[in-house]
Order: sequence, then C-alpha cells, then structure tokens
Amino acid sequence: MHKPNKDNRSLDLICLGRVAVDLYSEQLGSRLEDVTSFAKYLGGSSGNMAYGTARLGLRSAMLSRVGNEQMGHFVREELERAGVDTTALQTDPERHTGLVLLALKDRDSFPLLFYRRDCADMAIEADAIDPDFIGRARALAITGTHLSTDMTQRACRRALDAAARHDVKRVLDIDYRPVLWGLTSTGDGETRFIANESVSQHLQRWLPEFDLIVGTEEEFHIAGGNTDTLEALRAVRQISDATLVCKLGPQGCVIFEGEIPARIDDGILVEGVTVDVLNVLGAGDAFMSGLLRGWLRDEDWQTSGSYANACGALVVSRHGCAPAMPTEEELFDYLGRRESVKRPDKDIQLNHLHRVTTRHPAQWPEVCGLAFDHRRQLTDMAREVKADPARIPMLKRLLAKASEEGARRSGLTAPAILVDDVFGQDALNDATGKGWWIGRPVELPGSRPLRFQHGDDLGSQLKHWPREHIIKCLVFYHPDDPVALRLDQETRLRQLYRTACDLGLELLIEVIPPHHLTIDDKTLARALQRFYNLGLRPDWWKLPTMSDGAWQAVSQVINEQDSHCRGVVLLGLDAPMEDMKKGFVAATRHSQCKGFTVGRTLFAGPSRDWLSGYTDDDTLIDQVASNYAELILEWQRLRTMHLQAEEALS
Repeated sequence: MHKPNKDNRSLDLICLGRVAVDLYSEQLGSRLEDVTSFAKYLGGSSGNMAYGTARLGLRSAMLSRVGNEQMGHFVREELERAGVDTTALQTDPERHTGLVLLALKDRDSFPLLFYRRDCADMAIEADAIDPDFIGRARALAITGTHLSTDMTQRACRRALDAAARHDVKRVLDIDYRPVLWGLTSTGDGETRFIANESVSQHLQRWLPEFDLIVGTEEEFHIAGGNTDTLEALRAVRQISDATLVCKLGPQGCVIFEGEIPARIDDGILVEGVTVDVLNVLGAGDAFMSGLLRGWLRDEDWQTSGSYANACGALVVSRHGCAPAMPTEEELFDYLGRRESVKRPDKDIQLNHLHRVTTRHPAQWPEVCGLAFDHRRQLTDMAREVKADPARIPMLKRLLAKASEEGARRSGLTAPAILVDDVFGQDALNDATGKGWWIGRPVELPGSRPLRFQHGDDLGSQLKHWPREHIIKCLVFYHPDDPVALRLDQETRLRQLYRTACDLGLELLIEVIPPHHLTIDDKTLARALQRFYNLGLRPDWWKLPTMSDGAWQAVSQVINEQDSHCRGVVLLGLDAPMEDMKKGFVAATRHSQCKGFTVGRTLFAGPSRDWLSGYTDDDTLIDQVASNYAELILEWQRLRTMHLQAEEALS
C-alpha cells in the first residue's frame, strides 16, 4: 500500500478538475423534458471530492476555475462552508461556471445534460498554478476529464510535475464521461461508456504518472482499451505501477497492488453494502472521498475500502451529490450499524446526524437578538395611538436598522433578529444575505391549540423561504394540559418538524407554559422531554427566564436527548429591562443558554412614540439600538464573569 509521507504539510489533498453547479430535478420519475423545478447544489467530480473529503475531516483544497458571476460565487462559498481551501480556485473574467441539469427518471435512468461549452473550469490556467502550493499537500487528485483538452492538459502537466518534485502522491479518478470527450450527442450525458481507441491511447500516456488509479469496470475498460475487465486491468498494469482500485458497484471494490490475478476477486476484495438506490450520480465521488479519507490517514485497504463503499451507499440513497456526502460522525455511525440499515435515507438516526452535522454555520457561540415578530401586539398598539396599521411594515424596517446599529455599538459582528412575514417581509428582505441570525414565526398569534399563520400546508409556504431563515414556532404548552389539547398541539409540532427536516430549514420551538397551571422547576424540562419522546429534535429552544434549578433540569434533558442541539435563547414577555437582567444571572451560568431574543422590552416605548408621530426615524433607531446594546453588554458581562469564575476554580 502506498502511504503518503508523514510530515507537517498543511494540506492533505488538492483536487484538480471539474467544479460546477448541479441542478437536480425535484420531480422523481420525470423525463428531463418534463421537469418543472430544480434544486441547486455544488457539483463537478473534483468539486464533490474536495467537498466530500473536507466533510470527512481532511484538509482539502480546490484547484480549478469558476466564472466571475453568481454561480461561481456560489461554488466558492459552498466549498468554503465545508472547510475547503479555495485560495487556488481561479476566477475567469469571461467564461461562465459550468452547469449540469439532471433528472431522476427511475432506478436505472438519470438523464443528464451538461452546459459546459467553453466553461470556466476547462479554462484553468497552467501558469497560474503555484508549484509551491502543490508542495503543501500530501496528495494531488486529478479527474480524467481534465486530460481531454490541450488547455486542461497543460494545467495537469504543471501540477503533476510539481507533485513529483515535492514528493506529493498523485491520484487519478478516471471519471470517464464520453460526452465530455466529444463521443456522443450533447444531450447524452447519461451514457457512461463508449469504446474509443484514441481516448484509450491518450489516457495510457498519462497513466504512468500516478500512484493510485481508481475507476469503475467501464472506466478501466477505456483506460485499458479492452472490454474484458481483467484484460483491461492487465493492460493498465503493463504501463503503470500504481495501486489500482476497481469499483464494483453494490458488490464493493477490489484493490490490486501488484500483478493482476486470474480472478478479479483474488485481489483485495472489500465487500459493499446493498441499499435501495435513489440516485447513482455522485456515488463515485463519494467513494473517492471515503477511500482518500482512509488512504491519507494511513489506514489499511480493507478499512479504506469500507469507508469508500459506505460513503457511496449513503450518497446513492439521497438526492444530490455534494450535499448528500456524509460527515465523519455520520459515516462511523453508519459503519457501526450498516447491516441493519437497508434504507439510509429512511433511518432516523442517520438523517438526524446528517442534518445537524452539516448545518451552516456549524456553531452559533451566542445569539443576542432583537425580536420584533409581533403582529397582534403592534396592531393593537397602532389602534391605541390611532395610527395607521399600514405604517407597521416601515416600523419593522427601522427596527431591523436599529438591530444592526445596536450590534455595532456592542461589538457584535452581526445582529440576531426575529421578524415576521406579515408586516416584516421588507425587513426580512433587507436582512437576508448578510450573515445575520434570522428567525421567522409560523404560528397564528395567540393560538391555543396551536395553529399556523398561513394554514396547514406548511410545505407550500416554507419551500419559498431562504435557507438561512430559522422557523420559529411559539406553543403555549404545559405537560399537564388536557390530553386532547396536548395531542392536538403535538400533532402540529410533529408536522412542522417533518417539514423543516424535508426542506433543510432549522427549527426553533418556543415554549411558554400557561400561567393558570402550576409551574415549577420541572415543568419546562418535562415539556421538552415529552417533545423529544415524540421524535422532535429542534435546532433551538426558546424559553422563559428560569431559576437555577429549572435550568439544571432543562440542560440535563437536552444533554441526554440531543448533543447537537444548538441551545436555548431566552424570551422577554415584555418584562422590564431590570427584570431581564436579573434573569440573565442564572441563565449565563448554564452553557445550554446561548443568549436571548427579546422584543417589547427594547422597542415598545420608542415604537409607540414613533407610531404616534412624536419621534422621527432616527430617534427610534437610536433609542432601540441603545436599549439593545445595553442588554447585549449586560449579557456579555455576566457570561464573562461566570467563565472567569469557572477558570479560577479549575
């Protein structure tokens, strides 16, 4: 087994090749001609590989080229979100980022249309590749498409020469796409194999350059110039000393370090895992990600092959390529249970791990928020001061500005806000895309039992939300509610949770026990435990201020039920400022509390004056920003005091 040098290089892997945007059909079973909507993902074999290996914990880098346009920006940002180094990802001032349109017709048919004519990643500049950057890595992985044109060959030549000089291991994913070699019609991207002597001879001139060569049986057929798999492997072996890894689909893979034996399974055979297939596209990139994760961690071939097979199995059961890639935690959970998990796409534990370990950002260390998602209260306020309710949307835009100013005054990099889409759609539009924490309510104000603002068809509503918006749902709930009421509310919450998971949106559940029922230090913990028992694992909780004992009980439930919960934020309930600060004292002692989202405490008075016409826009912004900053600074002061006290004790 070839093992990369054990040294202090700053990168594990550099991926050179295709990086693009995949547009995946959202209608399963449709011809591409009949598709009506698409989901947008990162794509391209090398891009998927960089993304997948980064998710598995490798220090990966992308060496390719994207357009200087929105799709190019998307590709760069998606890679960076996964932790991929993009310093060598070139930007083309004229060409567009490549696109791929895909349909999922049935288990065996995946119509594929490449929009890659003169695209950016096929125009990668050889002279812009820094040999010293190549030398920072333990391995360089190239995909076969980039051996198909003069321009991309020059880039590969420069990168391979630098890798040889710096003792960087060189990997080839044959990645044969006949349409990208000009062997079939533009719309026939689905075809995976067409024999062609010229392509075989061309590839064979490059094969001696590599230490590791990976491909399907058909890909070794084109590399070896023979449609008999063993004969093709022997042809490759005659010109290359590389370790050869042949993918066998659900049967697994087989590895050959020396001579090719008489039977294919006389190599190092690593058995695969059979799963129900949704989509084979991206399975090879996932396989490569798992294989390289093991190889670059100096694992043996059985272990590396098991990673590869498992990653491929997970991805074929899901929609998309890059977003379907497993994380390290998810991979090991699956490997520990793979014999019993026939449908990874239906497994509750895997789906939860995939959801929570791929969230962006990975953590929110604290959330200090201004909540102005109020609808009924502001309508009542406008009526009381005889103001036109049509002014409320402008008020919400001003409150968004106040949140930004308050965050600036207190030193936060970005504010957190809760705002509705009934009166606050313009405010939402203003804030979206800036990296803010943005929560957005779905409940019908004051409803008990819980009802939703826009009706029960949650999917048709939430599918139009930006992915960065967090669903916020307030439920007036007590674990000792009458059974019929409790079951009604729980049914609504389960419906909401399933929709949030399906659409990839984060969910915050706000729980307020009705005051006419007995409330003690166990009440909220019991409510949360009940929700967890029902299978609800929201990303966030929003809870009232509590005693230290209640915080201990709530924290214990969260820690036991969902270690990936982002945490709790405090609500305000129009409490006076000093009461909120007192509530912070207990909250800041518990790590599960990440901050607050407080509303009327901060904006009620200034908003009333503005609606009455007593103050102008600037005064409103200044007053609310001042209140918001004051509360942020008090939260930070108390949290710092607690952390310092803990350090002193330790």
